[in-house]
Amino acid sequence: MTDARWPALAVEDWNETRDTFHLWTQIVGKIRMVSTPAENHWWHVPLYVSARGLTTGAIPYTDGVFDIEFDLLAHELVIRRSTGDRRSIALRPMSVATFYREVTDAMLALGIQVSIYAVPNEVDPAIPFAQDETHASYDASSMVLFWRQLVQAQRVLREFRSGFIGKASPVHLFWGALDLAVTRFSGRPAPRYPGEVPNCPNRVMVEGYSHELSSAGFWPGGGAEGAFYSYAYPAPDGFADAAVPTGAFYSDEYGEFLLPYEVVRASADPDRLVLDFLDATYHAAADLAEWPARSTVTR
Repeated sequence: MTDARWPALAVEDWNETRDTFHLWTQIVGKIRMVSTPAENHWWHVPLYVSARGLTTGAIPYTDGVFDIEFDLLAHELVIRRSTGDRRSIALRPMSVATFYREVTDAMLALGIQVSIYAVPNEVDPAIPFAQDETHASYDASSMVLFWRQLVQAQRVLREFRSGFIGKASPVHLFWGALDLAVTRFSGRPAPRYPGEVPNCPNRVMVEGYSHELSSAGFWPGGGAEGAFYSYAYPAPDGFADAAVPTGAFYSDEYGEFLLPYEVVRASADPDRLVLDFLDATYHAAADLAEWPARSTVTR
């Protein structure tokens, strides 16, 4: 019997909505990025899972703050200022260009002037937001199910994060790839990142991977219903051969371990399976590379 908290959502059933929403999150995420003081590893750019959807959290502006939230229960984007003023935009089937225009208008109506680089990153082709009439899907029921997936993934990832005494990122959603991630660091510098990501300046990846790490998370890809993932940078010798729970595997295509969401959802104890996967892959990275920091047993 499956756990009702872990909803089924086949990727193929919401591909078009996923791709449109991905680009919407980039618009909102870029607003946060240019308005927030920079943090290491780009921790000032992600979004966070909220009780109603995804949020930027409080963003400083003049002598106050504002925030932007995708309310995926009411299906609206809400922009709020600490002055008490607010604007909302109905989430519905509309093009990226329309969404971009409506967000810009709402921000100006609130007296918030922000200029972003209005072209998406980490996608190919990268159609400027103001010109993108191609992506225009929004299936409300799928968005609720995706948010519920994120709620469960965040809950388990936060428990996993709590067991580490070293430097660790928050659990946050990077809008470049639309993945919910948490990253642990050994504290040692890493070799300069050699890879390239479509339509993303190399300096972004160099900063993100400036220090030795073990990163894990969830994204709506890699499996029929999405997947949990885990990778190390730099990956130590033997990492790909590490023992992982049944149902998980190392993907040569992605260069990381994957645990399909549908395997988790159908398991007798989804939380335990995900935590076992996260622990096994982290220890494979840390033990093989002889990290100076170790996780603590808090569960």
